[in-house]
Amino acid sequence: MSSAATRTSQSTPEAPVPSEALSPHDAPATAGTPSPAEPARPAELRAAVDYADYRLVPARRPWRWVGTVLVALGVAAVVWSLATNPRWEWGVVAQWFTAKSVVNGLVETLKLTAISGALGFILGFILALMRLSASPLLVSVSWTFSWIFRSTPLLVQMLLWYNLGYLYEKISLGIPFTDIRFFEAQTTTLISQFAAAVLGLTLNQAAYSAEIIRGGILSVDQGQLEAAAALGIPAWRRSTRIVLPQAMRAILPTAFNEIIGLVKGTSIVYVLAYSELFYTVQVIYNRTQQVLPLLLVATLWYVVITSVLSVFQYYIERHYSKGAVRTLPLTPLQKARKFFATHTPVNTAGRK
Repeated sequence: MSSAATRTSQSTPEAPVPSEALSPHDAPATAGTPSPAEPARPAELRAAVDYADYRLVPARRPWRWVGTVLVALGVAAVVWSLATNPRWEWGVVAQWFTAKSVVNGLVETLKLTAISGALGFILGFILALMRLSASPLLVSVSWTFSWIFRSTPLLVQMLLWYNLGYLYEKISLGIPFTDIRFFEAQTTTLISQFAAAVLGLTLNQAAYSAEIIRGGILSVDQGQLEAAAALGIPAWRRSTRIVLPQAMRAILPTAFNEIIGLVKGTSIVYVLAYSELFYTVQVIYNRTQQVLPLLLVATLWYVVITSVLSVFQYYIERHYSKGAVRTLPLTPLQKARKFFATHTPVNTAGRK
């Protein structure tokens, strides 16, 4: 600093220029330059950036409004078509939407989804841990399981499990290669329509869930585990407090997609003549010949179920995003409040 000051002081001083010699173009440039004799005053600078008295003018986005109008016209055309076309037979839809037989089928669909989803993800978690283990046998078994069940159509699996009694007359539980049996029963007695449906959906879901969970665990940076191990944090706490919360952020979106797919996938159980929602609707429209209205009933119920699941997905993802974002995503209610707060007309009376 001292050398710079010395150079400044040693530079040749310029002769003062009289104000009359300045041209009109030079005057504004020299007027805003603080002279050493007149240091900048903070109060005047604050007054210069005070925009309180300025009138707020919203940004004009004409193409956004054009796009909005076009989409609104398209939506209005679809709604008008649905409301005015008598072939949709909305009266029949309203008649069967809450019929007892349809509601019973809906309950069976929810039961299959809940049981198969829970068991599938538990088994998938175990398979994911086996795939990540250091044992070649566990890795091979887990890989083979996922390979077989992801390579086979779900319909084929369903029919195979339902006809398991043809391959094995009895199912027993005991010590292999001995005559010791703890449990034994006829296969046709154990494998009912419901059991075959749960077995097929669970095993198929486990194969996909294992890969989803494995991918979520691998998405966590390995350096964090090494740092936690260097700090002496026990392995259980490293898994539950470091790996799992971060892995959940990668697992949840895909997992909810799988659950929503499972809800609709239960309709394939109709090949076993199990009375879930889609099979019940089929039985009704085969008797009444009202095919499209009954299919619309099933469609509306599937839309309701997936909508509820989507709401749960949003709030669960929002919960697990706490460690990744500084500000949590707004809830729909908070978005509505923000929209009305920002679009409320501002009273500009008295402003310039």
